[in-house]
Order: sequence, then C-alpha cells, then structure tokens
Amino acid sequence: MGRPALKGKRRPKLNAVLTDPKTVWTSVLLTEWYGGQTRKLEYVCGTAVWYHNGMPPAAIRWVLVRDPSGQRDPQAFLCTDLGLEPTAILKCFVCRWRIETTFQEAREHLGVETQRQWSDLAILRTTPALLGLYSLVTVWAQGLTQYPSTVVRPHPAWYNKRQPTLSDAIAAVRRVLWSPPSFSISRSGSERTEIPVTLLNRFVETLCLAA
Repeated sequence: MGRPALKGKRRPKLNAVLTDPKTVWTSVLLTEWYGGQTRKLEYVCGTAVWYHNGMPPAAIRWVLVRDPSGQRDPQAFLCTDLGLEPTAILKCFVCRWRIETTFQEAREHLGVETQRQWSDLAILRTTPALLGLYSLVTVWAQGLTQYPSTVVRPHPAWYNKRQPTLSDAIAAVRRVLWSPPSFSISRSGSERTEIPVTLLNRFVETLCLAA
C-alpha cells in the first residue's frame, strides 16, 4: 500500500564498476581531444535514475572513462539526454572546456563580474557589451592575420611566444584604428616634423601594447 516507488534497486557505485574485473570496456579513439590531439580511451556506459529527496527523479546516462596509458585519472560524465552516444557526450565535454576558457579570459581581460555599477540594469548592459567587444576584436584580429605586417607579435624575454595572445589581438586592432590612411597625409604644411618611419612604427606598437 502507498505511493508507487520513485526509484528502483540501488545500482553499484561507479568506483565499484571501475574496479570490477567483469566490467566490459569499449575502446574509442577521439580525434577532437584537448589541443587538437588524438586520444585513445576506454569507456563503459549505462542508464540510471538520479534521485534526491525532495526532488523529482531524473533519468540519466552515465559514462565512465579510463585512460589505458594511465596519464589521466578515470572520470565519470552524466548526461540527461539519453539519446546521445557516449562518444558524443565526451566530445561535448571537451567543447565545454573552450567555453570555460572564454569565461576565464572574459573575467581576466574584460573585467566581467568585477563591474562597479550599482544598478542591475547597468550590469545587464555592460556584460553583453564586453562580450560583444571581445568577439569583434577576435574576429577583426583573425582577419588581420592575412596581413602579417599589421599583426603585433612581441617577443618577451621571459618566454617564447609562438601564438598571438588576446593582448596582441587588441594591439593589432588598435594599430589599425590609430593609423588610418588620412594620418599619413599632411593637411597643413605650416607645422610639420618629419621622423623616420621605423621610429614612428616603434611608437605606435609601444602605445598599442601599453594602452
């Protein structure tokens, strides 16, 4: 008598599944791993019901992954979309890391979550504007890669920089904005001082990085 059961028999913990010699592992070769690398992994998956007191039960698909080489610790991934294949769940998690990196760079370089507004509406306006500016700078700097002479790539003394960073992208966009064609044409001959082109470029690059 009573209400129908919301949960079934307790399933084995994933730690037990990991150490169980009867567990059947499936090998998979992921070509979209971190850094564009290819990684060989082994996984086992199943479905279960995620139940917590006071909350409705949720059907989930769990994927337990281990690294045959032993370089990475075993990990478990949970997904509420039962239609996704285990490999698709792993690829979604790898793509999620790029989103987390975007959030980190937005907080570090754009000041997201550190705005000094007192109004909620001002905060709601500032965050999309910062993210939009970040996107515009990224797209603009990507287009400037077709013209190597306009891309600022300083070489710090403390490490070898192989790829341009966000500060380099901002500096490259500033250089384009600060050096329009009209600046190279003197409109008045009364006050004009000629300086070497190399020195002028040095000044512009220094200001672009320091601003």
